[in-house]
Amino acid sequence: MMQANTLTIEDTTETQNGTVLSVQDLRVWFELRRWGFGHAGSVRAVDGVSFDLGYGEAVAVVGESGCGKSTLMKAILGLHLPTEGDIVFEDTAISTLGSRRMQWYRSHVGYVQQDPFGALPPFFTVGRILEEPLIINGIKSSTERQERIRRALTEVKLTPVEEVTVKFPHMLSGGQQQRVVIARAMILQPKMIVADEPVSMLDASIRVEILKLMRALQLSHNLAVIYITHDLSTVRYFAERIFVMYAGQVVEKALVDDLLANPSHPYTHALLAATSDPDAANAETFREVPPGEPPSLVHPPTGCRFHPRCSHAISGLCDTQEPPEFDIETAHLSKCWLHR
Repeated sequence: MMQANTLTIEDTTETQNGTVLSVQDLRVWFELRRWGFGHAGSVRAVDGVSFDLGYGEAVAVVGESGCGKSTLMKAILGLHLPTEGDIVFEDTAISTLGSRRMQWYRSHVGYVQQDPFGALPPFFTVGRILEEPLIINGIKSSTERQERIRRALTEVKLTPVEEVTVKFPHMLSGGQQQRVVIARAMILQPKMIVADEPVSMLDASIRVEILKLMRALQLSHNLAVIYITHDLSTVRYFAERIFVMYAGQVVEKALVDDLLANPSHPYTHALLAATSDPDAANAETFREVPPGEPPSLVHPPTGCRFHPRCSHAISGLCDTQEPPEFDIETAHLSKCWLHR
């Protein structure tokens, strides 16, 4: 029995190639109602997002609060149904899945929450927290469940395992709690992980440790990872590609190093300008930040959604026609009329 269980775990780490997830012209709109009855418009939280994610690839989705990245994440997790478009996981559109098949899908997609303490049930021990998804997904053998728990805790460097499994979440530090969250996301041996700002609630001293841990797990298990963040300073340590979101749309896609060295969309320039600089010599440097506020997602601007705040906007074009994605260089796309 033990040999069979070990084989089951190891088989999931085989390298696969190709596309694990395809997001196709995705729109997630939330209807507004007046007095509970009359239609009063829709919040266009995600409005025409498309991308492919390969096996073993890590991508970062960045943008300010309200840009739609969390709604995109929840749609990928199956918590929001698409208004239009689709999300395809290994050739299966998740919007067509019934409850049983949706459980199958979620068993292949791990989720790392932003707040580790809020994500862990306070009255369960660590062992019970990790055993719960195994029981729900039909792992009947107690021996196999304990072996998977031991392996998961060892991989996230929470040892000795026997001491950790009997503890409750409040008995752990913030970093240890997040390691338990990561272990729970890994316990079903998923093919993809969605990480929602996994280090934003942690002390600065352990953020890099958690990112390095997730990177090691990604490489050792050939995991696809979607890393949701507003912190551009952490992206270079984790992802291969980066998608910049603004007002429900992806406005720039590029390899991480290319985008950080050569941002092409005016909004990406603004994001980089707003990133904190650890060099004290630059403390007095003036940074240009675009005026105004992000637009309403109920009544978004016509044309380019960034044009009301953009100093490079072309009158009669940027304010009337939505730009397509222009090729800047290899694997670098920008949704801006400046590159027509």
